[in-house]
Amino acid sequence: MIQAFGLTSNPRKELPPAVDDVSFEARAGRVTALLGASGAGKTTALRLMLELQRGRGLTYFRGRPLHRIAHPAREVGVLLGDVPGHPARTVRGHLRMLCAAAGVPVRRADEVLESAGLESLRDERLGALSRGMDRRLGLACALVPDPHTLVCDDPAGALSAQDARWLHGALRAHAAQGGTVLFSTADPKEAARNADHVVTLEKGRIVADQEAVEFSRTRLRPRVAVRTPHAARLAALVTKEARTARRSVEVVPEGGNRLAVYGSTCADIGETAFRNGILVHQLADEVGDMGPGAGAVPAARNQERGEADGDRAQVAGAQAAGAPAPPRPASSGAPQHPQADLRQAPATEGGADTTASGTVRHRTPGPRRALAPDGVAHSAAEGPGAAEGPSSGDAPDVLDASDASDASDASRQRASRPFGARLSGSASAVRAAAVTLPPPISVRSAPSPLRPLRYELRRALGVGTGFVVGAVVLLVSAVTAVILARIGHTPQARLLAAWPQQVPLPPAALGAGLLGALAFGDEFRHPALAADRGTVPRRMGLLTAKLVVSAATALLLAALTVGCDTEVLRLFYGSELAQAPADWPALSAGWLGLVVGCAWSGVLAAGVFRSTSAGLAAVVAVPVVVVPLVQKVWQGPSVRTAAGFPMRVREILLTQWPFGGERYVAEALRLVAQPVGGAMTLSLTTLLCAYLLTTLRSRVR
Repeated sequence: MIQAFGLTSNPRKELPPAVDDVSFEARAGRVTALLGASGAGKTTALRLMLELQRGRGLTYFRGRPLHRIAHPAREVGVLLGDVPGHPARTVRGHLRMLCAAAGVPVRRADEVLESAGLESLRDERLGALSRGMDRRLGLACALVPDPHTLVCDDPAGALSAQDARWLHGALRAHAAQGGTVLFSTADPKEAARNADHVVTLEKGRIVADQEAVEFSRTRLRPRVAVRTPHAARLAALVTKEARTARRSVEVVPEGGNRLAVYGSTCADIGETAFRNGILVHQLADEVGDMGPGAGAVPAARNQERGEADGDRAQVAGAQAAGAPAPPRPASSGAPQHPQADLRQAPATEGGADTTASGTVRHRTPGPRRALAPDGVAHSAAEGPGAAEGPSSGDAPDVLDASDASDASDASRQRASRPFGARLSGSASAVRAAAVTLPPPISVRSAPSPLRPLRYELRRALGVGTGFVVGAVVLLVSAVTAVILARIGHTPQARLLAAWPQQVPLPPAALGAGLLGALAFGDEFRHPALAADRGTVPRRMGLLTAKLVVSAATALLLAALTVGCDTEVLRLFYGSELAQAPADWPALSAGWLGLVVGCAWSGVLAAGVFRSTSAGLAAVVAVPVVVVPLVQKVWQGPSVRTAAGFPMRVREILLTQWPFGGERYVAEALRLVAQPVGGAMTLSLTTLLCAYLLTTLRSRVR
């Protein structure tokens, strides 16, 4: 069950808030539609409920706000648009990656594939899916953690009729199993067809909260759509015949050669056109929209209407018993005259209407009014039966002027009353409640994947980018090594690494940095983890998994590069140039440290700046900018030097390391003490601190 209280968006400069004091419920086992035209505030309301946008209000999902739920994806499944996945990833690979993120068994991917009807497309790329298949995949992604609640923003928008029927059938099946379903739409017919309850928004406020049956009866009216080049003549003839037969018919010109006729049938209009020789291009039965809030009763009037119904029941009982009717309270606002049948056909939002005599009357858009027998105009939107078409045969209830004024006053009071205020006869109670404001809504980051290492492996291996980058690095390294060996004057260590003196970084280090930058860059470009909470999570578990996978990839790439270069040099120039240097342990440690450091710089920089380009730029900036600065500081005048530092470290840590470990410690310290090693260490430390700072800042907010 979803309970939304006082949802209010932050105002934008001088504009009013897009959503203002919206409160409603969506019950379990039912499908609830949030209806409104474009700009009515549907998407803003959903984003406030999901804590994706700052504002005020409170939303409970089965009694708990979203930020109090340990794993929101297991409670609320979200479909807000297209699937945010890498276009080169397969459908099955994307779902398996989300299974690792949600901490569910991988077989769940095949289950949702079957339920979504995507078995034949499991190996299809996301970028090749049609609109309908993409929406099916989006629903499958939302169902991976098996949530209780589904929240969808215009799920059937721009879909074919067949795909829309399937989608709403899937939502209905989820509700039939006890789940809660809330979807937004701009089509009242879609809401009436597929929902059990309809909440109507207009200009950021709720104007109607109705059951689907009541919504269909009060807002949607049957009509006949007519298209003819003689629209004005046909409208006059239909009006004349309706006046003669004393039938209630409403003719609404819709511009050009189109008419909308309420209270008649295709047969009657066709016979009229045939008798008078009028050419008709279109004649079809349709359902007309009466506009937002048609037939709705404001929430502030519910109590008064209940009291009025009780008074009517008492009057009826007293009349049946032959006793005088009990006196009505003056504050009830009930009419002092008995109800009578309504002889006026209900009007529409704009266009023209006809009375029982068949007169056509052009009107401007506005609230629908009806004339009671006493000649007083009343609001047809206040009565649940006032919006019925003339063809229904039932006379709507009549509301007098006092009812209409009370309803307008109550609706204005409700619109200006803040969250927490209640109807009260005391003005002081209302003023005291006005101080209460709905709690603020903070945008919080999503939790980390439950299996981050498995998720990162599936993310990295699910697309061919890593394999392409590795192949390019090996090819460029081999060609560079051959050219350097032919030119000569290149040290053996740089020759095996394919690292010219004029280039700040070798191809392997650049490739490792690029793969590291893509580890977070792809997350922000294709935010698969942000589909339910709107932002890529900044969690230490996810960061650790990315650092581990990028380090393993960098080590593998460094080893393959040296091995490939060695074999190519042996093939072209013999074994003389393919021999390992004498100090190969220290050189190997430095080589591996350089490649891994570049990979980690790319990961951290892309995570901080949310961009692959920024991550790669940080990798290149280490030898180009940071190393000269470190060298300048290192070579500057100093009173003391760090001579004998490794020996003193060995004396402090322990007298003797097992298996000669002090030698490796000394080599590592020597590498760090070098300008390149110091610059890399400084860069990694700075980026890690920046990442931790942004993570803590997001948590505090």
